[in-house]
Amino acid sequence: MSNTSVNKEEQLGPFQIFILLLSVFVLISLIAQMTLSLPDDVRQILQWTDGFICFFFFIDFLVQLKHASNKWHYFKTWGWIDLLSSIPMASYSQIGRIVRVIRLLRVIRSTRHLVLVYMRNKVKSSFSFVVFVSILVLTIGAIAILIFEADVEGGNINNAADAFWWAFVTITTVGYGDFYPVTIEGRVVAAMLMTTGVGLFGTFTGFVASWFVEDDAEDQGKHIIANLRRDVSELKDDISELKALLIQKEAPSIQQEEHDKNH
Repeated sequence: MSNTSVNKEEQLGPFQIFILLLSVFVLISLIAQMTLSLPDDVRQILQWTDGFICFFFFIDFLVQLKHASNKWHYFKTWGWIDLLSSIPMASYSQIGRIVRVIRLLRVIRSTRHLVLVYMRNKVKSSFSFVVFVSILVLTIGAIAILIFEADVEGGNINNAADAFWWAFVTITTVGYGDFYPVTIEGRVVAAMLMTTGVGLFGTFTGFVASWFVEDDAEDQGKHIIANLRRDVSELKDDISELKALLIQKEAPSIQQEEHDKNH
C-alpha cells in the first residue's frame, strides 16, 4: 500500500482489530448462507447481524478516509471496497451478489493484518477478541434456540426477534423471564450462554479496570519523570553556582601570580 495512505500496521487500534474480526465473521456467515439450507428465521437473524456489522464497516470507512493523507488514492485503491462492503446484503438481489463478492475482497484485504496486529499489541487484540466473541456467541445462541424452540408445543420463542432478544438478555445474565426455553436442548443452550456470558463480562470488566490502572501508572510515571527533570535542573544550577564560587575564589590567586610575573 502507498505511503500516502494510512499505515495500518502502525496505527491499528482496538476498533480496527474489531473490524478485522467482524470481517472474519462476515466470511463465515457468507459461507453458511451460500452452502447451507437455512430456515427463514435463521437467515433473518443473520441479516439483522449483518446490518449491525454494516454500521461499523461504514464507520471504519469514514475513519480510514479521514486519516488518509491522500484521500483519492485511498478511495480508488481500497476505499470503494470499504464503502460497498458497508451496504447491507439483500438476500437474492443482484446487488446482494455483488456485495458478497466485494466483502470477500474486503476479508482478503483485512485478514492479512490479523497476525501482525495481534503480535504487536496482544492486550488490545484480546479486548477486541472478547467483543467479537460476544457478538458471535449472541448470534449462534439466537440461531440455536430458534432451531430447538420454534414450533414446539408450549414454546414461547417462535421467531427471530424473540430469539435475538432472549439471547441478548441471557448472555448479559439479566434474564427478564419473558421468554424461556421449554426443551432440554434449549435449556442446555441457555446454560451454555449464561456461563459464557459470565466469563465474557468478567473478562470485559477486567480489561476496563486494567485500563484505569494503566492510566494511573502512566500518570505516576509522568510525575516521577517531571520530578527527576526538576531535580536535574536544580542540580545543574547548583553546579553552576559552585563553578562561579570556585572561579571567584581562584581569581585573586591568579591575579597575584600574574602580578608577580610582571614584577
